Amino acid sequence: MKRVLIADDHEVVRSGLRAIVETRSDWIVVGEATNGEQAVALALETRPDIVIVDYSMPLMNGLEVGRRLRSLRLRTEVLILTMHENEELLTEAILAGVRGFLFKSDARKHLISAIEALLDRRPYFTSVLLEKLLHDYQLNKLNKSDMLLTSREQSVVQLIAEGHTNRSISTILKLSVKTVETHRASAMRKLGMSSTAELVRYAIRKKLVAP
Repeated sequence: MKRVLIADDHEVVRSGLRAIVETRSDWIVVGEATNGEQAVALALETRPDIVIVDYSMPLMNGLEVGRRLRSLRLRTEVLILTMHENEELLTEAILAGVRGFLFKSDARKHLISAIEALLDRRPYFTSVLLEKLLHDYQLNKLNKSDMLLTSREQSVVQLIAEGHTNRSISTILKLSVKTVETHRASAMRKLGMSSTAELVRYAIRKKLVAP
């Protein structure tokens, strides 16, 4: 029996994903999480084969969940779901060690195939996004300013935009306060920003948080 954990902050989405997963008699949903921090805790408790996680999660986004599970050396594959056609997210996912990436709009048709691929230790990425990424690289049109932030810096920016203090962020990301301050300062320097309000606007523009 293959074990699947679902993480999304919307109950209707979790229910829909569960319904698709449970069409397979040899798969079982071992838990549901409503934020990234809970997803990691449940993964440690239930040891799933697959974690399906929404990219735009409170406290810890999907990429941070993938990075945390990788650092914990769990034999768990991560499938990130997103609403946004953003090749930057795919690049960051690959850098975070995530091997599955799927549009929410494609979940009904392709979720089973994506899970099957990951269970076979094969990557699965939405074809449209891969084509866009390849096209942009070939034409050398990637927006370098948007690629400046590391995925860890993006996680810090997301949490700042959600209203967390440096100390709160350090607890969530398991970093020292000094390291959080370093990431925050680095992000602001790279983006040419001088205020928290500018970081919040950046996070909203890049869909790291909801407006």
